Amino acid sequence: MTDTGIARFDADATARDLRVEVVERPAADSLADAAALLGIQPGDIVKTLVVKRHDGGFVLALVPGGRSIAWKKLRAVVGVNKLSLPDAATALEASGYERGTITPIGATGDLPVYADERILGRRIALGAGRHGASAFVEADDLVAAYGATVADITDEEPTRD
Repeated sequence: MTDTGIARFDADATARDLRVEVVERPAADSLADAAALLGIQPGDIVKTLVVKRHDGGFVLALVPGGRSIAWKKLRAVVGVNKLSLPDAATALEASGYERGTITPIGATGDLPVYADERILGRRIALGAGRHGASAFVEADDLVAAYGATVADITDEEPTRD
């Protein structure tokens, strides 16, 4: 991420009075490895996904580790009949962040945020807007700071053998 992106992240957190702890970390090969590196449970790692609406607009979905978007549930909450994941270049253009670093904090476009209800009441780690770092924040504070819509929007990922 550019220095401009770091400044945008910091300025947004400050403007929203959001306490964020950014922790540098090595790359991980799996969700379990990432959680172990950070000393947290896999469900406390939250992916921020850029989701494209059928009308060309975008939203951000906060998805806890070990879960994936439940498209039918998310469509119902957003109030549309078609949603999709854009390609990496479109996600970058919509949010200002590369995949794997996306976070609502400092995201461009003032995108609506939809949070899975399972993140509430937890201290979570999410993208910090740059590779090699995670941002720790209280989920309830994050939801409040962005006026996020909280709902059941995920399903458990199937276990892999």
